[in-house]
Amino acid sequence: MAKKRPQKKAAGAPQVTNGEVPVVGAREPCPCGSGRRYKACHGRAAAHAVTELVQRPFEGLAGECDWVALRELVPAATAPLRLKGGLPEGVPSVTLATVLPMAWPALRRDDGSVLLALQNDTSSGDLSRDLADTLQRALEAEPGTPVAARRVPAEGPRLQDLLDAEAGFEPVVHTGFEFWVPESADDASPEVAASLERANAAAIPTVKLPGVDAAYWCETPDKNHLRWVMPHPEEQLLDALARLHAAGTSSLGEGTRLVGSFRAHGLVVPVWDLPSSMSAEDCEKPAAEFAERLAGALASDAPLTADERRARGGLTNRQVTLS
Repeated sequence: MAKKRPQKKAAGAPQVTNGEVPVVGAREPCPCGSGRRYKACHGRAAAHAVTELVQRPFEGLAGECDWVALRELVPAATAPLRLKGGLPEGVPSVTLATVLPMAWPALRRDDGSVLLALQNDTSSGDLSRDLADTLQRALEAEPGTPVAARRVPAEGPRLQDLLDAEAGFEPVVHTGFEFWVPESADDASPEVAASLERANAAAIPTVKLPGVDAAYWCETPDKNHLRWVMPHPEEQLLDALARLHAAGTSSLGEGTRLVGSFRAHGLVVPVWDLPSSMSAEDCEKPAAEFAERLAGALASDAPLTADERRARGGLTNRQVTLS
């Protein structure tokens, strides 16, 4: 076998001595001076870090369950965000939004305020890092300009590094996307107006229940639903739901049925079918009563009975992963 030639350092390549290797094109010489292409040297670890999936990107943020709901379930909603150390000069507010016109990742309004979109596609496996990168660029953007999508560097801050952990998270669910256009604006551009019309036409009426955390009622043509993002560990929650299901106490009243669950961003989202006549207000008391029953089931550490194991199998078979 032929011997491999020792690799030479690229002529004129910068020698990195402080451990910081800049990101360059995949086929360019690695800035570390090894003589290899970036993708075969430091770019390999960087690419792995960018693509590695973070199962719970919102873990550690206030209102993690509501972050998941706004990302996956709620058409139109906003929530004010508070930054560590306060707002930069010239930025009166930062607001999270489910989506923005033309699928912009973020927008710096004319008055300097920032809107950050949550439901856009992202380039890496860490949604928190992608959003933090977009937020930082929005804070520095010129007023009146949207922020474009880009591939996020492998290392950088996450939302958990930028947002004030002591601040609450209070989503406001809207009936439409009129929040895109500030009240002070005389009129929206034709592009924004067209995007607004399309978004409003597609929005499913959704209401956040006030009496329990992260439960959202929605109306569809055939039936209504309640989708409830829960913070409990998946195995423990499925056991508890199985106990209630086997006991006949997993519904929210006559004509309702626990039909399964989603798995989204590391959390489980049980879903109930509701009669079309059951409004969000009608759900409030049954949901609060269910929360009490669930707390009791979660506290039990007894082995599942045969009926409960069958119920658990049925719930697991009807589980869908969204992310």
